Amino acid sequence: MTSHLIAHEPPDLLKLLAHELRWKLVQQLVHSDLRVQELAERVARPLNLVSYHLAQLRRGALVIERRSSSDARDVYYSLDLRRLQRLYHDAGVALHPALIECREQRKEDQAAAVAPARRSPVRVLFLCTHNSARSQMAEAMLRRLGGDAVEVHSAGSEIREVHPLAIETMAERGIDIRGQRSKSVEEFAGQRFDYIITVCDRMREVCPVFPGEPEQVHWSIPDPAAVEAAMQKQAFLDVAEQLAARLDFFVKALAADAMADATQF
Repeated sequence: MTSHLIAHEPPDLLKLLAHELRWKLVQQLVHSDLRVQELAERVARPLNLVSYHLAQLRRGALVIERRSSSDARDVYYSLDLRRLQRLYHDAGVALHPALIECREQRKEDQAAAVAPARRSPVRVLFLCTHNSARSQMAEAMLRRLGGDAVEVHSAGSEIREVHPLAIETMAERGIDIRGQRSKSVEEFAGQRFDYIITVCDRMREVCPVFPGEPEQVHWSIPDPAAVEAAMQKQAFLDVAEQLAARLDFFVKALAADAMADATQF
């Protein structure tokens, strides 16, 4: 009757996140990719200490580092959301399967909660330098995921035509972006957004200020059009996968926020 209660070592994930500083670092990286200096400022800890614990998180394969495409001296740190989700699920199962069953049901309830709980759509603007690939793909994918709950746009600082491989990659996911066009960020000057999401490092450095203090989010995603021609198709597929993972979590976070707001009325 009690065989399932045999003591086991806590899962590695729980050991890793049990440290207060590592927990705070993960909390920051859930929302946005950041450089080590920015993380140190946000958690108010010395740079060397933050670097040490980032190394621990990298060894646990929770955090990924990538050289900035804007300045190679900078390194952006991002959270592997899919891996964290999987390990979190496994940790719950290790304690008791019923914990995960309850969580999965709540997640299904949240998935459809954004639109009815909000009085107006969430306004999101994706930005990358040329508004030809990453931001165009993100715009289309969030519009599909969020439906009427979001109003989503994309733009760039140096506009070009929408890349043919972006159109092809989205078509393989059942999303037609042939009607989308590359737009200058100046088209949206003075408009209010809830979220400004930069999906390239160069654009983050020159991102203009928007009114209303929108939440600034950065996803450090490499430019799929910058690799050799023979590798571009796979690069676009990889970007689509990265965006799909990030947007899935983004929409679920919006749903959770909408449900929390609804309970206050």
